[in-house]
Amino acid sequence: MKRADFFEGLRGGSAVALASAPFAALFGALAADNGMTLGEITLMSASIYAGASQMVGLELFGHNIQAWVIVASIVAVNFRHVLYSAAIAPHIKHFSALQKFFTFFLLVDPQFAETVKRGESGRPVTFAWYLGFGIIIYIPWVIVSLLGGTLGSFIGDPKSIGLDILLPTYFLGIVLDFRHRDNFLPVASVSAVASIIAYHYVGSPWHVSLGAAAGIVLATLFPPPPHEQELESDLHEV
Repeated sequence: MKRADFFEGLRGGSAVALASAPFAALFGALAADNGMTLGEITLMSASIYAGASQMVGLELFGHNIQAWVIVASIVAVNFRHVLYSAAIAPHIKHFSALQKFFTFFLLVDPQFAETVKRGESGRPVTFAWYLGFGIIIYIPWVIVSLLGGTLGSFIGDPKSIGLDILLPTYFLGIVLDFRHRDNFLPVASVSAVASIIAYHYVGSPWHVSLGAAAGIVLATLFPPPPHEQELESDLHEV
């Protein structure tokens, strides 16, 4: 493992860990308020490791709701990870099977975005870098979830001190980092509008996947960028 790459990943992921900490604490507090033990809170954060899915689970568990509805709701929230996996596949094809297991387990939104940006910039996506970036987010998420469950009554409402804006702002920055890509504006706009409409008529969490699907459909209708057309032409000639 390359130590320099590992520490570079740690530095890159530290900002994400800081931004996600209030939400990990909020999850822990809400989970404790819903009757979960500290062990259950820790296990849920450590095994599922998906903030939105964990929140959806809290809303649905304990109610008279069939198991398949809970599963379907969580799949709807996390369906984008299937797309993430496909997008980063060219950049991690040199990883071993065991490395890919940990790669996909640690694959969250900022991890995906940073991996794609790093690969497209020509810098090597090493497992050392990926692991460093991932664990500096994962470990604090689990620990702060536990602290949230322990000290939930002292946290209060994150909105009252503006903590709720940190993670959405970071995610908006991730999206804007791709603004120079071909067809970014129409695809992002259609995704946003479709998500808003779906949220109004279908509800959460389905609006996440429906908005993404709308953007994907539009993206497929556009012709490939010039450099991809040249690559396809070269492949046909070969």
